[in-house]
Order: sequence, then structure tokens, then C-alpha cells
Amino acid sequence: MTSDRYTRSLTAALLTALIVLMLAAGCTGTEQGTTVTQGGQAAPVTDGFGRTVTVPSSPESVVCSGSGCLRYLVYMQAQDLVIGVDDIEKRDSAIEGRPYGLAYGSQFKDLPLIGEFRGKDDPEKIIAINPQLIFKTGSTGTAYGTSAAEADKLQEKTGIPVVAFPYGSLRNDAEKAEMYGGLRTMGQVLGKQDRAEEVIAYIEDTMADLERRTGDIPEAEQKRVYVGGVSMAGAHGIISTEPAYPPFLWVHAKNVATGLGTAHADVAKEALVDWDPEYIFVDVGTLQMDGDGAVGELKNDAALSGLSAAKEGRVYGVLPYNYYNTNYETVLADAYFVGKTLYPDRFTDVDPIKKADEIYTFFIGKPVFGDLNSQYRNLGFAEIPL
Repeated sequence: MTSDRYTRSLTAALLTALIVLMLAAGCTGTEQGTTVTQGGQAAPVTDGFGRTVTVPSSPESVVCSGSGCLRYLVYMQAQDLVIGVDDIEKRDSAIEGRPYGLAYGSQFKDLPLIGEFRGKDDPEKIIAINPQLIFKTGSTGTAYGTSAAEADKLQEKTGIPVVAFPYGSLRNDAEKAEMYGGLRTMGQVLGKQDRAEEVIAYIEDTMADLERRTGDIPEAEQKRVYVGGVSMAGAHGIISTEPAYPPFLWVHAKNVATGLGTAHADVAKEALVDWDPEYIFVDVGTLQMDGDGAVGELKNDAALSGLSAAKEGRVYGVLPYNYYNTNYETVLADAYFVGKTLYPDRFTDVDPIKKADEIYTFFIGKPVFGDLNSQYRNLGFAEIPL
């Protein structure tokens, strides 16, 4: 009897120990040093840099590292999963140029800090709040980009799965593939694949609509245009432009700065005077500069005030979209205003302001055009008086 009781006790102890070991094994993955916590069964995913990362299915707590990462999470309608933010989300700024910040800034501002903006993470702060997952992104080829090595380093330091991907853009097919890949990766990890496809389809459908409206305009009738004061890591003056400005591309306007690359460029004032575009669009983010930036230059610089567009009242404000990376909803909204301004007969059914709020509501859940534009003296989507 004593022997039987001893055997049963020993068996029970061994079973208990085995269960404890199994539970522990279920909470820790060895692949790439990842730690999988609550939120469902672990599953491997391939991120935007080809890294295989084991992540919890349907994670319930995440943080976003890098410029634009939190914006994508809002696009995925998953902002309530965020439990920590970088320092740009906690700042009190006179102007908030990010639509997602206008919509959810008060919610994000009260969350714990995970590090500095542009992906300068503090691993100890991240560990302290213990998210189940870290998303990390940045623009390829810039000082604010990220890489597989940086993702591995952050994952190793925190013991938390890091899913990283390039931010991408809509400037060309290669960067568009990066963007769509990032959205799909985030959607897969969050169990929001349908929303990711919905966002991608909305972008494609919007660009297709602009193409249908303007694609048959003969080259000789396409307007010659310039956009100045383009925001890039802050406000800039009239010489700041984008040679591949998407709203111009999508409505078949001739950008006089074409040929200077695909990203941001500064042009010589003499070149702008020589080009003498028919229409000038001004990124109203320039108003943050002393003397009103590009607007003040067009008013007060003798050479620039002699431009045809300035003399004949063809200078218009567009909303800035480069604010902590690209706000794609604003890019699309700007395109409709540009199209309506240049080719009004092809946009007779479009009210650019109503269209903008339709776009903002789809991407971020709230119609924020009025709040955004009021920060720029309501000069967005309007003729700028000189």
C-alpha cells in the first residue's frame, strides 16, 4: 500500500512538472529569440525584409516604431491595440498636419513613451510596457529608413517579435509594391487581411477614377504646373518641390520640374522664372515659416511676382502631406482639388472638400478636412490672394 501511494505521488509530481514545462514552452519561441505571449497560438510570418518572425495570432497589444508606422495601424482600424508611442505623438504642436493625429491624438498622447520619433527606440521602455508585438517601418533610401538588421537588433534586445517593412510610396511601381506589401503584412499579423485589401483597392480605384477623367487629355492641352513650398522634414519655401508630385501625375498635368528625380528637390528660382508655369500650387505647410514662406516670396520677390500665374491669379493652396512620412489620404484628396482646378469640366460632379472628407473618413474614420485646413488659414483648396 505504501509503495502504491508512493508511486501515485511520484507520478502526480512528474505530471505536474511536465505540465509546467509544456506551458512554459508554449509561451516562448526560440526562433529569432521571439517571445510569444497571450493573444492566441503562435504563427510564423514573413515580414517586408524577408525575415521569418513568430507572432501571436490576433495580438491584443502592439507598439509602432518609425515614421508612418502608427498611421498604417490606423488605416487597419487597429489603433485601439496601441499601448505605447514615440515622442512625436506626445508633443503639443501649434499645427498638427497628420490627419490620424487630429483624429486620435488625444488617445495616443496619454500612452507610455517607447522612445524618440523616427524609430529611435528605447528597448527598456518597450520591455516595461510589454507589448506582444512591435511593428517597425521607415522610408527606404532615407535617413529614417529601417532594415532587417535594425529589426533583429530590437527583437534581440526586447525579446518581443518585431515585424518590419519598408513604408513605400505611390510615386512609382516599385515603391507602391513596398507600400502594399507593408499594408498586407500588417493586415496578416493583425488578422485584418480584408481591411488591408480594402485599403489597397480604394487607392487603386481612386487613381483609376482620376485616370478615367483625365487620361484622354491631349498632350497639347495638358496644363503646365509647379508645386512649391513642399513640406519635407519641416516647412520650406518656394524652391522646395516634388518632380514626381503624384497629384500632377494622376491628372495628367505637366510638372515643369519633371526630370529632377522622383523624390524631393530644390530648384533654382531662376529656373522657376524661366519655366513660368501656367498654374502654381503651394503646399500651405509653408505658412509656418517666417514671412509666410512661399506665399510671402510670391508676393514680395520681384522676379517671382512677375510669374504669369502670380500676376493672373492662378496660385492655389494644397494641403501638406509630408508630415512624419506620407499621409496618403491627403495625397488623394489633393489630387481631386488639382484636377478640379485644372480641368473643371472633367470634375463637374466633384466637390473637392466633400471628396476630401469622404477620403479621410475611409482611411482614418473621421472627416477632418475642416480641422486640418483651419490650421493653415483655410488656404488649402483655395486660390491664394497675392
